[in-house]
Amino acid sequence: MDEVSGKETIIQFTPHLLPVDRGILSTIYARPKEKMNETKLKELYAAFYANAPFVRLRKQEPAIKDVRGTNYCDLFVTYDERTNMVIVISVIDNLIKGAAGQAIQNMNIMFGLEETSGLNLIPLNP
Repeated sequence: MDEVSGKETIIQFTPHLLPVDRGILSTIYARPKEKMNETKLKELYAAFYANAPFVRLRKQEPAIKDVRGTNYCDLFVTYDERTNMVIVISVIDNLIKGAAGQAIQNMNIMFGLEETSGLNLIPLNP
């Protein structure tokens, strides 16, 4: 049971296997629990992520190169009226936004530091 909707929620998650040395691109599908449209969906996401310094909502589909070497998660959301599905495309640099970057971000929060401390200038290799 989903804690948000109060009922069983089915989500389809599609990670894409690509010939890249770093980064994850995912496509996520979900059926909304209430009547939805494109404008309402974008407003919901904007409100939810308004105070998330490392989440960027994009106007077009993001690419892995957009987040390479950063702690950002770039999201593109759209609504398919034909299938009544919310579609989210997500990209991260898994060598930064993965466990290492998340650990630093969580530590910053736990110690009352700026959430972004130590995560703005990250060296690249590879």
